[in-house]
Amino acid sequence: MTAQDLPHLPDGAHLAGPVVGLETATILGPCVLGHPAAGASGPLVLGGGVTIRAYAVLYAGTELGAGVHVGHGALVREGNIVGPGSSIGTHAQLEPGNRLGARCRIHSGCFLSSTTLGDDVFCGPHVVFTDDPHPPCPDYLRCVGGAHVGDRASIGAGTVVGPGVRIGDRALIGAGSTVVHDVAEATVAAGNPARRLRARSELTCGAGLHAAPYDWEPTPAGAGSPTPVEMRATTSEPEQQRRRS
Repeated sequence: MTAQDLPHLPDGAHLAGPVVGLETATILGPCVLGHPAAGASGPLVLGGGVTIRAYAVLYAGTELGAGVHVGHGALVREGNIVGPGSSIGTHAQLEPGNRLGARCRIHSGCFLSSTTLGDDVFCGPHVVFTDDPHPPCPDYLRCVGGAHVGDRASIGAGTVVGPGVRIGDRALIGAGSTVVHDVAEATVAAGNPARRLRARSELTCGAGLHAAPYDWEPTPAGAGSPTPVEMRATTSEPEQQRRRS
């Protein structure tokens, strides 16, 4: 398939290699799709409804799930798998070998290398994940590898996460932290190096808009408490209006 076979492609959109799924993709400016990569096999695969903004570069051998958004000037190298509904921000860079779950938010200027993210992970602007404990080691790919981040964890802007670090489900990392040790699930950590501050359940909403931060999230499986959606479904309309007033 060539650009001539897809008249909806804008001027400057360059097909540098095989691309699957262009028929349902939205391409919003000049970009490079299917950039060749040494050792990469397979085409660039775009799930249904993918949106790619101007000046992005996407390599062959990468797979974007349905509904993924790629920001202006983002670089996505070979060997990446990005889950459905995820968003890759402006000038973010995904080096080879990342695995992103569904609905991840990778903000502007982030850098990921050999990183595994669960579902619904939030990374603020300019979060950096590293994968080489002694750069530039020629065997870093066989060493500790990249970080692992659990479902619904949130990582604040400007944080650096070291190689092999494991961040648990629903953990919160304060902005500007350097994370060199594992962080347990549902833990708030911050600092350089990052240290545990408190449990996430101890957080309060200073603006008084919620009973507690993150009460809008679904209840973890087996927790037994209704989700906010379930609570609204079983609350009378007058009571819902009172809460909104």
